[in-house]
Amino acid sequence: MKLPIIRQLYQNQTPENLEATLEVLESFSEFRNVSEEDINVAGELMTNICGALEVHNSVKNGMSEKDALNSFAHKVMGSIDK
Repeated sequence: MKLPIIRQLYQNQTPENLEATLEVLESFSEFRNVSEEDINVAGELMTNICGALEVHNSVKNGMSEKDALNSFAHKVMGSIDK
């Protein structure tokens, strides 16, 4: 998870574009000949896209962009600490 990437995706892509890209990456990762390294890269991209989608949703529900980004980061860090 990289907040600058999530911010960039949030600011420059619609939720619809992000969801379509997420579907492509999920399909790609299910291909049996994909290397472990490629799976890791796709997984990192998918995490960042999911973060941008969550930020879109939080802003839509009235949260500022900064607070939405910080909230997502705290949620991820909190789940890692458990």
